[in-house]
Amino acid sequence: MNWDDLRFFLAVAAAGSLSGAGQQLGVNTTTVLRRVASLEDDLGARLFERERTGYRLTAAGEKLVEALEPVDRRLSALPRDFEAAGEGAEGSVRLAAGEVVATRLLAVELPSFRRAHPGLELEILTDPRFGSLGPAPRIGNPLKDVDVAVRLARPTQGDMLMRKIGDMAYGLYASTAYLETRGRPHHMQDIAGHDLIGFPRSETPLGPVWWFSRAEKSGRVALRSSSVEARAEAARGGLGLAALPCIVGDVDPGLERVFGPDVLGSLEMWLMARNDLAQLAHVRAVMEFIVDAVKRHRARIEGREHEVRELPQRSRPNP
Repeated sequence: MNWDDLRFFLAVAAAGSLSGAGQQLGVNTTTVLRRVASLEDDLGARLFERERTGYRLTAAGEKLVEALEPVDRRLSALPRDFEAAGEGAEGSVRLAAGEVVATRLLAVELPSFRRAHPGLELEILTDPRFGSLGPAPRIGNPLKDVDVAVRLARPTQGDMLMRKIGDMAYGLYASTAYLETRGRPHHMQDIAGHDLIGFPRSETPLGPVWWFSRAEKSGRVALRSSSVEARAEAARGGLGLAALPCIVGDVDPGLERVFGPDVLGSLEMWLMARNDLAQLAHVRAVMEFIVDAVKRHRARIEGREHEVRELPQRSRPNP
């Protein structure tokens, strides 16, 4: 058996597709297929079932993943473990987060963090897996290539330290021109006939995704995208009503809030770190930075700044 074939098997198991595994490994799908077929021949077992939505593990595949994951986790962690050896509150930390968390929350706090930890190098990876609206993949170590991560769903497995740090609120937004032309919905039934900008069908129906699945039964879906920025840009252009995090929609001068999180709901924000690395000073410093950033911006994350801005107008006494 070619032990290198096991890398290809684990990549397909984690990605759920040949193309996703190929992107992760830097090879084409033909190579991935050939290596997985070679492993199946060597083991005399079928490891995957090909389905419309991708590759699903068979019972034999599940058994192989269970045996390989602890080894894969330790091998992938070795470079960072050696790098961290002997370091104090300085060093390098790899942090994974979705685009919104990285740009709208963490990036704005980085200057003060840098001043407090000038010798700590922080690498932020905007991994789409951590910004997706659903549970972490059941197969594959979610912290295989990073030290710390922020995810918009509770992790389901892994040797990790996990902590819920907040709730990211969602609202429905549209451009002023769209609302003037098509009218402003005030209730769920008013969505009928409107154009909607929301999530891919593959997203797990949690919070705003569940709301959108109900709304699209009466409205018309104009765009589905996993990209928050793509949905926001489409809404600014007048394409329709877009489901967006309040931390994005509330500060966009080209958008107006139609419904808030009391209607669309929120997604849980979870901080994750490997148990062994969480004891290191420089990793703890990054974790504390994330927790503090969420605390300082909690009103924006939960969509409450929008209500504060409107309060003076609503409470203004009549002349």
